[in-house]
Amino acid sequence: MKPVYLINGFLESGKTSFIRFTIQQPYFQIRGTTLLLLCEEGEVEYDEKVLHASKTVVRVLEDEEEFTAANLVKLEKEYQPERIIIEYNGMWNMKDMALPFHWNLEQQITCIDASTFPTYYNNMKSMVAEMIRKSELIIFNRCDTVMDNLASYRRNIKAVNANADVVFENAEGEINEIFEEDLPYDLKQDKIVLDDNSYGIWYLDMMDHAERYADKTIEFIGMVMKPPKFPKGCFVPGRMAMTCCAEDMTFLGYVCKYDKADEIADRSWVKVEVTVKKEYWKDYKGEGPVLYASKIEAAQKPKQEVIGFN
Repeated sequence: MKPVYLINGFLESGKTSFIRFTIQQPYFQIRGTTLLLLCEEGEVEYDEKVLHASKTVVRVLEDEEEFTAANLVKLEKEYQPERIIIEYNGMWNMKDMALPFHWNLEQQITCIDASTFPTYYNNMKSMVAEMIRKSELIIFNRCDTVMDNLASYRRNIKAVNANADVVFENAEGEINEIFEEDLPYDLKQDKIVLDDNSYGIWYLDMMDHAERYADKTIEFIGMVMKPPKFPKGCFVPGRMAMTCCAEDMTFLGYVCKYDKADEIADRSWVKVEVTVKKEYWKDYKGEGPVLYASKIEAAQKPKQEVIGFN
């Protein structure tokens, strides 16, 4: 299998700078040729000395029609690379990308210009979602002028790809962000009451910072989900969320332990009062948030059944 590294993002999002930095690093001085496929050319160019030192050859694919499995195989035969880096064109639909069957996508990284992210996200949301949905790492650069918006940017990304690592960078380098002050509730309170606007934010923040909620009491209204073969005394209270568009819906909830769970009807609406613990759960494949219900009562279905993240 031929290892492939895909770097995507819109024009001037920092893709070339990221690749140029990477191939100059000592750990990249490895045996064999690297084939770098450029699907668009921005203002930043590659230094010929750097390309030579890293044994990197560049080929430009100007038109999307050139990006076919057959043409990619021809390039592979011509250059016999040990690895392939693709600087993908942000305006080409990721759904249409077809790699040769023996090319293995080792890593996908998305670069985003933080200063223009709202424009692209609000006007081309489905295309942005396709970029980040399978990316392991999302890099926001040029964050200097939008520091107050980073918490919402991160939530937008996590709503589409909960497993992605999100990194913010400004002129001085990586930002070690702490977003507690941006939460729509007070973490200093022993009991946190969630509404339609704060549930999604709580769910995403719990994913990465379960320690913030350890032993706190959380109250919210949610729908009961009982997955097949779920352990006795357990269920999942949660909410449906629209992550990108009306066709892209998902249920957000954490496992909840309750000794009378069998008495609660699947798909019913309840108000729950729970305490948060961080424990091993097999479906998490490790430790994660586990809720312990102390009080459950029937509730009316909310007027706003589907929540958002903004």
